[in-house]
Amino acid sequence: MRVKVASCVGTTIEFYDFFLYGTAAALVFPQVFFPALGGAAGTVASFATYAVAFVARPLGSVVFGHVGDRFGARPALIATLLTMGIATAAIGALPGAAVLGVAAPIILVLLRLVQGLAVGGEWAGAVLLATESAPPGSRGWAAVFPQLGPPLAFGLANLTFLGLLEVSWRLPFLLSLVLVAVGLCVRHGIAVPPVPPVPSGERRRSPLREVLARQPREVILGGLAQTMPFAFFFTGTAYLTGYGTRAGLDRSVVLGIGAAAAVLFGAVVALAGAWSDRAGRRRPIIVACVLAVLWAPALFPVIDLGGPVAFAAGLGVTLSIFALAYGPVGSYLPELFRRGHRCTGAGVAYNLGSVVGGAIPPLVAPALAAAHGGVAVGGMLALTALISLACLLALPSYAPAIRSAARSAIA
Repeated sequence: MRVKVASCVGTTIEFYDFFLYGTAAALVFPQVFFPALGGAAGTVASFATYAVAFVARPLGSVVFGHVGDRFGARPALIATLLTMGIATAAIGALPGAAVLGVAAPIILVLLRLVQGLAVGGEWAGAVLLATESAPPGSRGWAAVFPQLGPPLAFGLANLTFLGLLEVSWRLPFLLSLVLVAVGLCVRHGIAVPPVPPVPSGERRRSPLREVLARQPREVILGGLAQTMPFAFFFTGTAYLTGYGTRAGLDRSVVLGIGAAAAVLFGAVVALAGAWSDRAGRRRPIIVACVLAVLWAPALFPVIDLGGPVAFAAGLGVTLSIFALAYGPVGSYLPELFRRGHRCTGAGVAYNLGSVVGGAIPPLVAPALAAAHGGVAVGGMLALTALISLACLLALPSYAPAIRSAARSAIA
């Protein structure tokens, strides 16, 4: 259980830091770092800095995945935690454009890239830490613990901003140093599976070269299969935060609804992960993609009805569909790759999906909404779901192997 808690605490802290930026990009950064651009242009510029982290995420998965495959998950996870915490605290201490001028947004972009490196390296190590010591028939449930990090972090980030925004937007970022200290204490001394030895006479190639040589198909299809989950999640957690305030809702109402939606989000993640142990990894994700195609065109018409209830319904359904797909991902992606390069393979695939699904939609959404209304954003989200569905159908399902392993364990 300590390993599961360590994986959950780490991803919670990493994604708390990541989501703080998304919330601040929607509510604060246009005025602090891009005041000369005005409202709409400042928001686009702010979300552009938000998106640059996704460019760094695949590089982070390569760097820290190499460490994880060669030396084990623990040193990689400690390094990602420290990197994220220092970068986030530095953002909280960074003077705005009124003090530093054009240097302020440039430094902000550099720090955001460092955040991307850290979160890109965190996920694969955390899920492997949780799943590799679990029996085959319960790895879906074991993988739920690191997958609960994002909903816990989203709720924590919203509650922190709700409580501290009127005092200073910087305090939630500086609080990251305290959370990192807690995470390091939890992760220190945990037992991790040993790194498999290299057979005698063989030369160990880099994990990245190994995975690209042996399993390029799994990297590409596994990554693109994450397009919809990332698009739904970062649209829900970042873009809709600003959309709700621009639609006339008070910021405290938007943040409070976000914190409540995180509870629903976490519950669906847990249920979907447990379901994947019985039905196979793909089935919940495929169901989520079909629901996403149906829901995406309705999302903004529902929110545009106006009021807190409509916004809560739009955000809640969006995050629930994401959670249905996200729950099994922590066990599904690692199972696609061989042990010697599993951390790198799963991490690169996961973060490839984050670039396509997580960086592009929040960046493109403001321009689409301004030109064609929210229905165009819904159409873009539906397209991401179709991409994910096609890739999932081209990948294998592990349901028979999981059921066989579970029956063997019972016998």
